[in-house]
Amino acid sequence: MSSQQPRYVKMHDNDNVVIIANNGGLPAGTVLDNGIELREAIPQGHKVALTDLAAGDIVRRYNVVIGYAKTDLPKGSWLNEHRLDMPAPPELDNLPIATEKTTLDPLEGYTFEGFRNPDGSVGTRNILAISTSVQCVSGVVAHAVERIRAELLPKYPNVDNVISLEHIYGCGVAIQAPDAVIPIRTLRNIARNPNFGGRTLVVSLGCEKLQADVFFPDRFIPIKNGGFQRQDENIALVTLQDEENIGFEGMIQSIMRAAEEHLIVLNKRVRTTCPISDLVIGVQCGGSDAFSGVSANPVVGYATDLFVRAGASVMFSEVTEVRDGIAQLTARAASPEVAQQLIDQMRWYDQYLGRGSADRSANTSPGNKRGGLSNIVEKAMGSIVKSGSTPIQGVVPPGERCTTRGLNFSATPASDFVCGTLQLAAGMTMHVFTTGRGTPYSLKEAPVVKVATRSDLARRWHDLMDINAGRVVDGDATIEEMGWEMFRYMIDVASGRKQTCAESLKIYNSLALFNPAPIT
Repeated sequence: MSSQQPRYVKMHDNDNVVIIANNGGLPAGTVLDNGIELREAIPQGHKVALTDLAAGDIVRRYNVVIGYAKTDLPKGSWLNEHRLDMPAPPELDNLPIATEKTTLDPLEGYTFEGFRNPDGSVGTRNILAISTSVQCVSGVVAHAVERIRAELLPKYPNVDNVISLEHIYGCGVAIQAPDAVIPIRTLRNIARNPNFGGRTLVVSLGCEKLQADVFFPDRFIPIKNGGFQRQDENIALVTLQDEENIGFEGMIQSIMRAAEEHLIVLNKRVRTTCPISDLVIGVQCGGSDAFSGVSANPVVGYATDLFVRAGASVMFSEVTEVRDGIAQLTARAASPEVAQQLIDQMRWYDQYLGRGSADRSANTSPGNKRGGLSNIVEKAMGSIVKSGSTPIQGVVPPGERCTTRGLNFSATPASDFVCGTLQLAAGMTMHVFTTGRGTPYSLKEAPVVKVATRSDLARRWHDLMDINAGRVVDGDATIEEMGWEMFRYMIDVASGRKQTCAESLKIYNSLALFNPAPIT
């Protein structure tokens, strides 16, 4: 298909807008095949009015009201954030509760090669992770990690990597505040991620508020003469302020000795054939554009359905990016109890935003708007489709562990980094991340499969994007075809047969804790 031929995408027969698909957009005067002439130049991904709109008229995309015309807009006009008034947020009362009962046939016969842990969980990678109890130790731990990689890791070829779980929590915080439980349990559960083999190595300073018995209350107990006694041989604690650590090199040697004890055990892990039901997958979008809900997210949604049919646990997230579609979610809840949990998480977040004098409109970024997304309502409709079509079986509060097979909602902020951090805490062992504007986001704790919404982005960032869903927009592949392609690719990544682009390049983002509690 010629790039000069005017192309557009209409999501539903009832919509009164379409988005322009051509790279670079289309100039004023272009006539679409439906006879509408563009009254002005319209960028790629941006909306065109299909009918004359009077001020206050409904603007509909995805068969959903995404806004109201601010002024009279003749057909062929460009609709953007400046020309739309956003609808009020949906109420959290009188919602449809567990009314949709979509049933898909089980998908059998698919397995992957994973690392089974003593607790029965399965990792996709074999990583030594060093937890930090406070930011003060991060520089020392970073130095130790480089030494471990250079001097110890070559002796243990079955271990994929050594990483530090650095963060900015642990001291100067109101650690007894009610909401402090969120960052504390997040750090605790990240340390338990299945990709780390059930081994936990903690490096502390010694004087911080996040003491070992608060960090891991079931695995350390204080002793009379100071310090802590561990209750589990799978955990180790190195405290830099301990008297035996003489100088910087003494600290490094203490960390390296503890690390080698763990490396010996981790090196014995081998990949074994595991059912797909042992996978825990997180899906997320960032740097979204108007094509996110056209190509990449529907492809992810199709793959989500395949993994759920095969028994896997799949989490979608981002409270503010599903809030405007809450009625869709409560209708898909597997039970009234799950629907109520969804409502509770939305209400808590509404109150959290209210305390900061913010609302859901703060979500949409300048890049989202340049990519054609006028407001959070439009963005939400494209975001939700990552979840596929199966019933929502569980809701995971922020920082908690996912314990339910099937489709889960993991209640996280929409921030890419915070969402990824909380999904790691929930037990995610593989991440899928869609993007339209482009972002090099990745994680060192789990492989991240990057999906481009547009072929132009996939071409320009050819060594950063793993899958080009823009082929759907180009007419070169269907959502079903690409969903199966993604499903098979992800199994190869989970099995270690393939590395993602970010893994090959070794580019990673830091953890970002969600901490709604005060900082003192």
